[in-house]
Amino acid sequence: MKGLQITDREISWLSFDQRVLELAEDPNLPLLERVRFLAIFSSNLDEFYMVRVASLLSKIENNISLVNAAGYTPRELLKLVFDETERLVERQSDVFQNDILPALNKVGITFVGWDELDKSERQFTSKLFEERIFPVLTPLAVDPTHPFPYISGLSLNLAVIVRNPNNNDEFFARVKVPSNLPRLIATSKVGATRFLLLEDLIAIHLQELFPGMVIEDHYTFRVTRNQDLDLDDEETEDLLFSLEQELLRRKFGPPVRLEIEEGVDEKLIEVLADELGIDSETVIRVPSPLDLTAFHKIADLDFPDLKYPSFRSRTARALTEVDSEDPDLFFSALRQGEILLHHPYESFTSSVVKFLENAAQDPSVLAIKQTLYRTSGDSPIMEALIEAAEAGKQVLAVVEIRARFDEQANVRWARKLEAAGAHVVYGLMGLKTHAKLSLVIRDEPNGIKSYCHIGTGNYNPKTARMYEDIGILSADNELTGDLTRLFNQLSGFAPQSTYSRLLVAPSNLRLGIMERIDREIENAKAGKPSGIQFKLNSILDETFVAKLYEASQEGVKIDLLIRGICAVQPGIKGISENIQVRSVLGRFLEHSRIFHFVNAGDHEYWIGSADLMARNLDRRVEALVRVERKDHQKRLQNLLNLGLSEETASWHLKGKQWSRSHKNLKELHSELASLYTKELQ
Repeated sequence: MKGLQITDREISWLSFDQRVLELAEDPNLPLLERVRFLAIFSSNLDEFYMVRVASLLSKIENNISLVNAAGYTPRELLKLVFDETERLVERQSDVFQNDILPALNKVGITFVGWDELDKSERQFTSKLFEERIFPVLTPLAVDPTHPFPYISGLSLNLAVIVRNPNNNDEFFARVKVPSNLPRLIATSKVGATRFLLLEDLIAIHLQELFPGMVIEDHYTFRVTRNQDLDLDDEETEDLLFSLEQELLRRKFGPPVRLEIEEGVDEKLIEVLADELGIDSETVIRVPSPLDLTAFHKIADLDFPDLKYPSFRSRTARALTEVDSEDPDLFFSALRQGEILLHHPYESFTSSVVKFLENAAQDPSVLAIKQTLYRTSGDSPIMEALIEAAEAGKQVLAVVEIRARFDEQANVRWARKLEAAGAHVVYGLMGLKTHAKLSLVIRDEPNGIKSYCHIGTGNYNPKTARMYEDIGILSADNELTGDLTRLFNQLSGFAPQSTYSRLLVAPSNLRLGIMERIDREIENAKAGKPSGIQFKLNSILDETFVAKLYEASQEGVKIDLLIRGICAVQPGIKGISENIQVRSVLGRFLEHSRIFHFVNAGDHEYWIGSADLMARNLDRRVEALVRVERKDHQKRLQNLLNLGLSEETASWHLKGKQWSRSHKNLKELHSELASLYTKELQ
């Protein structure tokens, strides 16, 4: 939209990464949690390059020079992105080298070089190299008979310069650091708190890989490749097969970044960049070590005093008296009334997983219908669906095999489900299925009865312990009827389906939210109570940014609690003075979506899977459910109030600039954990 004051997606993404980095920089946080945030920052930046920078480079390669909504051409935006990522990587290196490493050393967690090892440590690590590492390594020479090797994306590599002593000819060789071996090598069997990096251990033994040659130099480097899929539903007859082929092609995506150890001769960098076909501006020089994602292992070390206080999820109050071995009692609890779940404060395993396990084992259950976007490799939910299908129940699994970076795992699960006899479908043509839905149909004495779960997060028991999400377990006929119609649309042909308690994308979710914002505008004009509060992962859609600006100008107070990307610029005179934006980051990944409309005092609350982004609204199947019980609405409002409170540690957005609130303010997780503890007492 021309003239709309909007923050670019890429710039806002990097602002989010900076907020994560600021947590790693915060000396008030437990040390190992700071290490974890440093590793998260690294993996976030990897994804940013694989997807967003790759997209920009593709536009430039295809000579696309149109100005985007934020006022940038692809080339201008790429320059800003490279400048900002260089600045962030410098900050990351600085905090790691000058703060984190010395702090770890003080508590006995030490990273050492070969020269710092004593005799017994050298013997131990050398034996480890000979027995477990050397056999795995494959040195690849580059000379007239050996072409430059393929460098896989995100792999860590040693570039080695070797010289033939007979004629003094120099050659380049590459040694891949095996990703299936531990990156951090304990230097002894006892008290594994002294570590030698795997690449350093390989480097000290390079002569064994190139006997008879002189090792002139070596350095580490890493290549990031374009990981976006290029898959057209309308051009393929077998989506699953086509995706498997596309995944194979993706391994050979063009390079979008070269990270290389600082201090390397610039001529060598030029050679490497030329061989990879990569532009010099995409080269990032980093102090060793590269790829700090490996430091999750350090964050996992058993040092309780260096981590957040231990936390254990509790069973939701409505399910505390339910015998987990009796499906009748579990489903009876749902008939007593809808249950609002808030993970990880309330256990995902004793609620959602148990719901599906009971459904699989209960002889009265006739059918289970389930959407699956991301799940764990050893998922009890998938096992329950397989068990149900093998027992003869009707099982429908709507598997999103295009879920980014989880495609391969989802393909494997789809094959297993099909082999067990489940009906596996891949949703609607041209749309990803992102909605989080479960539906169970049960044969009861009074007739067929349906039960359901709808939530904001994935059906992944592992991430449910780390991601903050909300869900509803329900036996409400109106809601289960909605889900029946939606599943029929996903598996068959039902484009004219209508819903009572759901807003569904792409059919009516955009329009439904837009109408409610318009209603708040009309209420403000009429002097009635008005207001909007959204808790989202991201808000980027230009139409909604413009509509929120319009609402602000009409006097509607708007509170936005945005974890990640935010295109809205609050506090602009005459445009967005009635908008405030907060961002909460901390122990758990804020992942739930809540939409609250004051509605002249008759408050409306919606939860679901959708953010206000064009992909969610127009190119995905998403679902929001209206929360109707007053006590549930109160819980949602308490959550919003805490996140937006001036007493809660958060980041505040003014225009385009984020600033962190006082570091000694209350941490949202601790406040919520305290509330849930009191509630159950």
